[in-house]
Amino acid sequence: MAFSAMHSHVLSGEVQLSNCKSSHCKSRAQHLKVSAAVSAPSAPVEARRPAATGGVKHAMTLTEKILAKHSDNTRLQPGANIWTNVDKLLTHDVCGPGTFGIFEKEFGEGAQVWDPEKVIIIPDHYIFTSDPRANRNVDILRDMVAKYGIKYFYDITDRADFRANPDYKGVCHIAMAQEGHCLPGEVLFGTDSHTCNAGAFGQFASGIGNTDAGFILGTGKLLIKVPPSIRFVLDGEMPPYLLAKDIILQIIGEITVAGGTYKAMEFSGEAIQAMSMEERMTICNMVVEAGAKNGICPPDAITFDYVQQRTDAPFEAVQADAGASYVEEYRFDVSKLEPLVAAPHSPDNRKKAADCSNVNIDRVYIGSCTGGKTEDFVAAAKLMHQAGGKVKVPTYLVPATQKVWMDVYGMPVPGCDGKTAAQIFQAAGCDTPASPSCAACLGGPKDTYARMNKPEVCVSTTNRNFPGRMGHKDGQVYLASPYTAAASAMTGRVADPRDFL
Repeated sequence: MAFSAMHSHVLSGEVQLSNCKSSHCKSRAQHLKVSAAVSAPSAPVEARRPAATGGVKHAMTLTEKILAKHSDNTRLQPGANIWTNVDKLLTHDVCGPGTFGIFEKEFGEGAQVWDPEKVIIIPDHYIFTSDPRANRNVDILRDMVAKYGIKYFYDITDRADFRANPDYKGVCHIAMAQEGHCLPGEVLFGTDSHTCNAGAFGQFASGIGNTDAGFILGTGKLLIKVPPSIRFVLDGEMPPYLLAKDIILQIIGEITVAGGTYKAMEFSGEAIQAMSMEERMTICNMVVEAGAKNGICPPDAITFDYVQQRTDAPFEAVQADAGASYVEEYRFDVSKLEPLVAAPHSPDNRKKAADCSNVNIDRVYIGSCTGGKTEDFVAAAKLMHQAGGKVKVPTYLVPATQKVWMDVYGMPVPGCDGKTAAQIFQAAGCDTPASPSCAACLGGPKDTYARMNKPEVCVSTTNRNFPGRMGHKDGQVYLASPYTAAASAMTGRVADPRDFL
């Protein structure tokens, strides 16, 4: 087995210990409480003078250190209830109108937003549709932006041609990164469960509901419980046929969709250090599929380079302390992992792609905040170029943002004779890359591009495969990496990308 797990969690007054890998031993250890007895000294001892900081240093995880700084605490432990200051609030067309509605109801008609420059509004979910209610949501946001002077609003007014809207970006989580809104050490909340995507930048980023978001609009603060942290150490070198999507599917399959419930999932190790920012985003993006409060990667030179190319805003990065306490630790040797899929109907229904080769499919979908970034399309194009020939099933392409769309059409794919991804996709018979948005990832109105309006089998680079997630309640969705999705498109069945790479 490519992983090991270890428990080591210390709380005041009791110690929980486990150093055993067997399920029986682990189960007993999780319930074992050892009282800590402390004897008084037999003779008076001269009191030690306090440190200059006013107290003994307490080792903290990356999440705990960020939250301590934002709540004016010198130390924090899991389970503590704190008021955290918020650096940024993200909302979009689905939840934005409700968030402002709650804000106005609870704070009063004359209230002002706590900081109009710290609210980011990115329409992205139900954009390219004729549904009047979906369209009205964007109109409401436009009114709220004008009323409260919100600085960062990435509007769309001409839905017939997204390129006619220079302010429109596309999928909010990728646009947040591309526009320089993701900064190490900050606290970000968003009215979308995949706000955790931004944890790739070494910041605390978590999804919240409209009520909490409405409170943040009025105060810039939020009451939260400090989550315990699980550490995932990813050792080894990534094989050329693996992508970050395979890694996070491995992890979710290991701990289940409930294994990270209200925990921080902290990622480290040489495999993480070697990943690009887009691949780190893929890892952090899907921690919510394990129930996590947030996911986070230590910021490093790769992080700083990405951020500083996009913004000159100051930031203060933090790192986890040596000796910090984690409720669990998992180690994976990524060099031993294989291409995976999550079979219907749960992200933790982990299977090897090679073991699903008898599953015939009806379509392939490449897109979303998880699998619609530039590097995702480059990977898919690379495999199709090497495979040659035509796709066997309809293959839908939805770039996450305008920037990604431009890369698909303008950036040569390395090792592909100077061809762009768009040229490779066209030669392979894929559908023309669509307007940037969330599109069919979450179903949407019936005229949403690539929505599953009948019970089909789809291999998708998205993040969820619950019944009805991409449209029809009887549809079947296999979650996969861009490599696996492209290989499946070329064969008309769930395929292992090693057949082509």
